[in-house]
Amino acid sequence: MLYLKDAVLVHWRTLALKRAHWLLRPGHAPEAVRSVPRGAPALDCDGRLATRSFAVGHHHVYSALARGMPAPARAPRDFADMLKLVWWNLDKKLDRAMVGACALAAAVEALKSGVTFVIDHHASPKAVAGSLHIIAEAFDRAGLGHLLCYELSDRDGPGPRQAGFAEQEAYLSKRQGLVGLHASFTVGDELLERAALLARRHKTGVHVHVAEAASDEESCRAGHGTSVLERFAKAGLLDSPRAILAHGVHLCAAERALFTRSQAWLVQNPESNLNNAVGILDGRGLGSRVMLGTDGLHADMPASLKACYFASQGAEGLSPAAAYGRLRAVHAYLGTNGFSGDAEDNLVVLDYAPPTPVTPGNWPAHMVFGVTKADVRHVVSQGRLVVKDRRVLTLDEGRVMEFARRQAVRLWRRL
Repeated sequence: MLYLKDAVLVHWRTLALKRAHWLLRPGHAPEAVRSVPRGAPALDCDGRLATRSFAVGHHHVYSALARGMPAPARAPRDFADMLKLVWWNLDKKLDRAMVGACALAAAVEALKSGVTFVIDHHASPKAVAGSLHIIAEAFDRAGLGHLLCYELSDRDGPGPRQAGFAEQEAYLSKRQGLVGLHASFTVGDELLERAALLARRHKTGVHVHVAEAASDEESCRAGHGTSVLERFAKAGLLDSPRAILAHGVHLCAAERALFTRSQAWLVQNPESNLNNAVGILDGRGLGSRVMLGTDGLHADMPASLKACYFASQGAEGLSPAAAYGRLRAVHAYLGTNGFSGDAEDNLVVLDYAPPTPVTPGNWPAHMVFGVTKADVRHVVSQGRLVVKDRRVLTLDEGRVMEFARRQAVRLWRRL
């Protein structure tokens, strides 16, 4: 139990504003109260804005040690080259200590960005066994909710593929999670069928990259005679409301219609798409099952929201309210699918004092044009205070970052 004294709560869904003292109980929405009992655990907000904390719809925590890493031997010529020279080179160099460092460093960054839940897509082909458990334990220590999977793929051969299945099986037997797949162009038919069976057996969905680049679609049509989403639909991957499709930049008209008829969710990753020069998602007609992610670049969801809005102006032309809807769609995904860790008692208190009024009608515009992660002052995760005055309470940030830097040096030497 925790009280927020004198906070202006912006309801994340209705956008209604109310100034009051707020009682937080695990698993319950904030409750306005007349006073705070003497001696009760309380956080004095001094009239600051508070609202639902953020969640990352698609992350790659394994990239946490990539920032500033050595450049590849030559400049990548296209997206496929980028994967081979940079990301697949990096993930094969990770060991257990590096995975742990990635998870801890990513957790610190997430919490200080006002994020209390991460949906992650992990890969470490030479350190598969126990990798999901390492990430989960680090996130648990930090007080960060999570939904994890391991990226199954044929690209590294039968050994890592089978190890990935074993890790997924062991993890899903104990915790909530998804079944990870890389993308159609590195997933053969046998692997696709086995992954679909694994997901059904554990009553969960897949988490897979879809049509991130045009080459994914081209490879699928050449090798399978169909589009990526049609191939996945035939395998039953789109039947589960827990299924997550990442990117979707190059979905054709038939695939877009197929998505809207399905139960799957799509995650837009605008900054990553811009960085990889693969295009921008046009979400017109895709409905409300589109949420936002960062694709491993960071955990700063206010920044992802801004990128979504600004990038869209040359395509679908989102309004601030529509972009804000994508930021918050992840809560609907998690809530309707019964995943734990992202209830109404996840809150962020902001040091945001704009020169203009904040109203229910303009809060999305304030989020797009004003609020940044630098405004995050306090964070409550599952009713527990995890960040106070911009300091993480659950982890020793200095020790985490020193450990991460040591592991980064080890990793970079291997690249």
